[in-house]
Parts: sequence; structure tokens; C-alpha cells
Amino acid sequence: MKRRNASLLTLVVFGYAFLYVPIFSVMIYSFNDSRLVTLWGGFSVRWYAELLQNEQILEAALLSLRIATVSATVATALGALAAIALRRLIRFRGSLLLSGMITAPLVMPEIITGLSLLFLFISLADLTSWPATRGAATITIAHITFSMAYVAVVVRSRLAGMDESLEDAAMDLGGRPLRVFFDITVPLLFPALVAGWLLAFTLSLDDLVISSFVSGPGATTLPMLIFAKVRLGVTPDINAIATLIILMVAAGVIVAATITRHRDRAALPSPRPANLSS
Repeated sequence: MKRRNASLLTLVVFGYAFLYVPIFSVMIYSFNDSRLVTLWGGFSVRWYAELLQNEQILEAALLSLRIATVSATVATALGALAAIALRRLIRFRGSLLLSGMITAPLVMPEIITGLSLLFLFISLADLTSWPATRGAATITIAHITFSMAYVAVVVRSRLAGMDESLEDAAMDLGGRPLRVFFDITVPLLFPALVAGWLLAFTLSLDDLVISSFVSGPGATTLPMLIFAKVRLGVTPDINAIATLIILMVAAGVIVAATITRHRDRAALPSPRPANLSS
């Protein structure tokens, strides 16, 4: 038994090392003074200074952040509503088909999703003259399309383990459905909503394949710019960009975990003092 546990622990350690060692290597070499990414030339922050002066990278980063924020917010709202409808509403004819359509982007190859969305936008442009050009709007719609599937799965799993007696009690006390939804259901779903938003934000921020299909001239996201630069060779400024993205995502996860923990603690009932009767 001990030998088996040691083998499993070794596999886990090697698995996480295979994942995190390259990430830490990128972060360390982002402070390399040398132009050669494989040759350490001393500690320096020169690449971060040059990064802040590169207008092309800054514009791509701002565009990616704007698209990720909007798409994550809309995808969280739509995905949560879809999960609630599939979980709480009475089964209707076609509910299984609707469930499959919502979760289909989870297993659909990105190249198929990107190609189908490209055909959709081309057909819409021919029929309605919109969109006149593909850009930030089309990328945002595409990211909402595949991100809401992930949010729906996260929220649906939270709903499966949620106690419905609180909502039933609120309804019995005369609460209106809309008031019960915002006062009871949404606070209980808050950890799942935060997790779904972060997942959708991260998926949108690092998407390359779908964005390449539905983007147009003048709409270059940060992953598209990084991919174009890497094809010409890895440079230290790429390591600096990757490090900033890693730190931003890590900070978001920490903030979300802290908010969720404080909210869960506040939701716990406070212990009542013992009734001391003489």
C-alpha cells in the first residue's frame, strides 16, 4: 500500500512539474537581460519597459481585455439562465435537444466552431448588410457563443447540490418569484457565477483559433499578435507578455476566491447563545 501511494505521489509530482516548470521558466526568463531567450544575461526589467512603449502590443492587450470583459459578463448571464431553465423548469419536448445544443461547444473542435461562425457572419452580411466588417463585435459574439456553454455547466453543477428548501420557504412566506430569485437564488449561486465568469474571461483572453476566423483588419487580439511574433522567433518581450497575463489571471483567481470565502462565511448562521435557565 505504501509503495502504491508513493508511486501515485510521484506521478502527481511529475504531472504538476510538467505543467508548472515551463510556466515558471517563462516568468524567470522574462527578467533576462539578454536578447537570447535561452541564455541568461543577468537580471533586468528592460523588456517590461519596452513592452509599455509598444503601441501595437498595448492596443492588442486593451482590445483583448475589452472583449474578454464584455463576453464573460454576457456569457455568465446567458449561461446561468440556461442552466436554471434546464435544471428547474419542467421537462418539455425538446429539452434534451436544447441541453445538447448548449453543451455542444464543449466538445466541438474550435476550428469547426470558428468556421461555422465565419459562415454565419458572411451570410448575415449578405442578407442584412451587418456586419459591414468583421472586428471586435464579431469576436465578442463568437466568444459569448462558446463561453456560455462552460458557464452553464458550472452553474448547473452548483444547482444540483443546492438546497431548494430556502426558495420554497421564501415562496411560502409570500415572496414573489422575481424577488426570491434575486434575494435567494442569486446569492446561493454567487460562487458558481464568479467561477463561471473567470472561466469565460480566461477562455476569451487566450482564444486564438476562433478569433482568427471571425476577426478582420484592424482587430488583432493579444493571442493573435503573440502567435504572429512567435512564428518569427521567440523574443524576451513575449516572455514579459506571458508573465503579465499569468499574474493577471492569478490575481483574478485570488480575488474571486477571497470574495467567495467571505460571502460563504457571512452566509453561515451565527451560533446562538445557550439558553441558561435557572
